[in-house]
Amino acid sequence: MTQLPKLSVLDLAPVVQGSNAKEAFERAKELAIHVEQLGYHRFWMAEHHNMPDIASAATSTLLAYIGAHTKTIRLGSGGVMLPNHAPMIIAEQFGTLATLFPDRIDLGIGRAPGSDGVTAQALRRDIRAAEDLAPQIDELQYFLSEAKPNQKVRAYPGVGTNVPIWLLGSSTYGALLAAKKGLPFAFASHFAPDYMMKAVELYRENFVPSAQLQQPYVMIAVNAIAADTDAEAQYLATTGQQKFLSMLRGQEGLIPPPTDNMDMIWSEPERQQVMRMLRESIVGHKEKVYAGLKGLQQRTGADEIMINAIIYDQKARLRSYELIAQH
Repeated sequence: MTQLPKLSVLDLAPVVQGSNAKEAFERAKELAIHVEQLGYHRFWMAEHHNMPDIASAATSTLLAYIGAHTKTIRLGSGGVMLPNHAPMIIAEQFGTLATLFPDRIDLGIGRAPGSDGVTAQALRRDIRAAEDLAPQIDELQYFLSEAKPNQKVRAYPGVGTNVPIWLLGSSTYGALLAAKKGLPFAFASHFAPDYMMKAVELYRENFVPSAQLQQPYVMIAVNAIAADTDAEAQYLATTGQQKFLSMLRGQEGLIPPPTDNMDMIWSEPERQQVMRMLRESIVGHKEKVYAGLKGLQQRTGADEIMINAIIYDQKARLRSYELIAQH
């Protein structure tokens, strides 16, 4: 049987109904330990704000907690929304992580606010900061690289750590910038599949080698849920469908349990819109998920696939990653 590419994990420390942020952190820690033992390559967490069902807002702090309970798996941000921060601050944070956990830290960068427009104004003193990410990437690399002669301002720790930087994207912007900078590129097909193929194509066509990376490297993020039966997997997947429906409606709330009947919850136009956003999702028994992941790899040429699983029950979540790892 053909091997899949490297598999990694994206986790947002989801807060499920009947739970709280502290329990979400415990679940994230348990998941990281579990997938490390299963042989997954990376464990990334993402910055989001003003979302009661996502507890990974202070991404670097949470990664330090996960790092203290794991030994080998690479840890990183998927991603840090750089326009929300001064590049020097991020260099210090991830330089600290790289010092604590040598050769295990990745710094994935995005430009979205990670929240709504009002929250973005609370986060960003300059709302135009996301319009051109290139100078901020340059500044971040400046603080993470070896110090220059007579350099007046340095990130301690951070300077000389050369933490690998990734660019994340859900459109062609991130793909082209990653290509120009010679950085690895991760595409968010788990919520924005429309530009997946075009972004990957543009990235490879325009890639310029850099000190960090000599050849293009593509990671595709995808929703994938495996269970012992197709029916069980489809049932588990209704949690994610409800989450996306709430986003579509502009509703807040914690991650809901699965349901036997989504048709009682959404309208037909809503169903079509949610399923369009989730159309790259791979859901089923392990052979079906394997085939889906393999098909995704063949279509995109992905060097790595990062799996996101929005599952209410922790045991089912751990089991899903276990079944996928069997291939």
